[in-house]
Amino acid sequence: MLYLIGLGLGDATDITVKGLQAVRSCSRVYLEAYTSVLTVGKEALEEYYGKQLILADRDLVEQGADEILENADVTDVAFLVVGDPFGATTHSDLVLRAVNAGIPYKVIHNASVMNAVGCCGLQLYNFGETVSVVFWTETWRPESFYDKICKNRKAGLHTLCLLVCHLVKVLIIDFRGKKIYEPPRFMTVSQAADQLIQIIHRRREEGEELGMTEDTVCVGVARLGSDDQMIRVGTLHQLVSCNLGAPLHSLVITGRLHPLEVDMLRLNAEPNALENLHMIDSSVYIS
Repeated sequence: MLYLIGLGLGDATDITVKGLQAVRSCSRVYLEAYTSVLTVGKEALEEYYGKQLILADRDLVEQGADEILENADVTDVAFLVVGDPFGATTHSDLVLRAVNAGIPYKVIHNASVMNAVGCCGLQLYNFGETVSVVFWTETWRPESFYDKICKNRKAGLHTLCLLVCHLVKVLIIDFRGKKIYEPPRFMTVSQAADQLIQIIHRRREEGEELGMTEDTVCVGVARLGSDDQMIRVGTLHQLVSCNLGAPLHSLVITGRLHPLEVDMLRLNAEPNALENLHMIDSSVYIS
């Protein structure tokens, strides 16, 4: 059996009882180590689970899946994912490979940012398409995430922005063929807000009708599910200077707000962020 097991969002203890029982029954346990991270390291997980973990980077999962699936038809193998197993499309590919190889599989779900983000006060059924915000470079500055946000807002829907994290990235390969990795990078709410404002400024200068502005009410969240999680509500402009501390961060762009959502947002609002909300951003407010 191949087990795909969600670990939740906080620390080692967030695994479900069912998931922990499965982990302890497996002969090999892989820890997916490139789409997200917990607030604790591999060693803490090994101590709590009582099992040695094999780190599975992007290359192993996408190019070496056969290694993960080896002998999984005659023994139990676990593949651990921070959040929920299907929070990343890569894991669907692993399931399909298992099925094609005649290997049975079982999914043990857990909390992920996709549902935990409801703690910010916005109702989950009012969210549209989730987008990813990537780091810009000098030569690569994609804006497709902004267009998707505007599409959601036109429909009155909120947008969850997943902020990219580079956990394992090959920088160079030296003369011996050894891979040299760059340090992990985690995008912050401040960085994402700044990129969005740059897009807004450029498109305003080009005379484009804007789907959001610097005054659009947004929510920054950090370390969801942990004891020190943070939630800050403010205008996009305010969040540029908002420091939410250590990773992981996510950003929510509000759409049309129900009065109950406004009341919930006030619990974590920056000064003046929600004052006269219907006047600041009338397109997103229901009176």
